[in-house]
Amino acid sequence: MSALFSRRSNAIFRLVVVLLLAGANGALLGAMLYWRTPYGTGQQAQIAQPVQFDHRHHIQDDLIDCRYCHTTVDRAPSAGIPPTELCLNCHSQVWNKSPLLDVVRASWFANRPIPWIRVHKLPDFVYFDHEIHVKKGVGCVVCHGRVDTMPAVEQVQPLTMGWCIDCHRDPYARLRPPGEVTNMTWTPPPGDPVAYGKELAKKNEVQPRTSCSTCHR
Repeated sequence: MSALFSRRSNAIFRLVVVLLLAGANGALLGAMLYWRTPYGTGQQAQIAQPVQFDHRHHIQDDLIDCRYCHTTVDRAPSAGIPPTELCLNCHSQVWNKSPLLDVVRASWFANRPIPWIRVHKLPDFVYFDHEIHVKKGVGCVVCHGRVDTMPAVEQVQPLTMGWCIDCHRDPYARLRPPGEVTNMTWTPPPGDPVAYGKELAKKNEVQPRTSCSTCHR
């Protein structure tokens, strides 16, 4: 009795199966690699905001502390987005007729928030608490980079799970006195920064966690 399929047909079928499996695995691997590249993580992406807010001017020239605008960063999980009223604390007097502030004035008169576009975004299933990091001495620059040198804020760190876990496993070189968290130019004293960080960790009761429930609640 002759075979239902020829040897050539069986060989082609096996080749197709191998190619399908290889393609599926390759697509999965490619996706995993893509989401770890700057294109996937959103690093250095140029995001056009509704208002041309220059952090360099506000931080370096006007010496405005991060916490003046991000009012809840040291007492709540969210850093807080500055309301229009806060902008007008200064700009009702300074540059109050500048066309660059048309969106701000329109927001005030319409009683609607300025439609800022979030730059640093984590997935909805990830919990991040700004308060605990600030109070334990993790500087803004660790996650957000040198915002004081950015004409427009961009994401400089990958903010991936691996990046976060690496810091939680060995945070000491990144710690600073809590009073210096918003100081973009702070540097540790001469000596071993890790040893200094361990002293700070003991003093401020830093207990980094790596359990899944810490960030996935």
